[in-house]
Amino acid sequence: MERELFLENLRNGEPVTGQSDRHRMMHELAQEAMRLTAKLNASYHEPEEIREIFSEIIGKPVDETFALFPPFYTDCGKNIFVGSHVFINCGCHFQDQGGIYIGDHALIGSQVVLATINHGMEPEKRGDNIPAPIRIEKNVWIGSHATILAGVTIGKNAVVAAGAVVTKDVPANAVVGGVPARQIRKLNS
Repeated sequence: MERELFLENLRNGEPVTGQSDRHRMMHELAQEAMRLTAKLNASYHEPEEIREIFSEIIGKPVDETFALFPPFYTDCGKNIFVGSHVFINCGCHFQDQGGIYIGDHALIGSQVVLATINHGMEPEKRGDNIPAPIRIEKNVWIGSHATILAGVTIGKNAVVAAGAVVTKDVPANAVVGGVPARQIRKLNS
């Protein structure tokens, strides 16, 4: 199966059966991502070099306004889509097989986890992977150590408090926090 079609199928939520040819393709993507993130994380790089390496990780150019503080981790990379004026702080892990879409002017705090894969609940299907995209809309701020789970959309201008675990969609202009995250307040729009 062609790589781009496979990545599109993942973004569309098509499950991947454990030990299948598609599962092996996921592992090939992971090996490439580990090689490239090791290059990014191994030493100091000027901001332009970081953008170049990150573009290589995701397989497409990023805007010159993009900024990242390494280290950064991903186990796919090719299903990350980033807008302009995006900042990603250190220690983040993007499990992006299901697709991660980051809107313009988003701020992502240190140690944030974006996880787009679930496993089958039944023991005999535990090795299966079930992808669903994460969408982070324009002007979102995600606090450090937050976790965003598969299938979640964070609405425009929303804030996710540090340490929150987001299991369902966050409305625009909302502030959420806690485990699981719940709305704390509404921002003036």
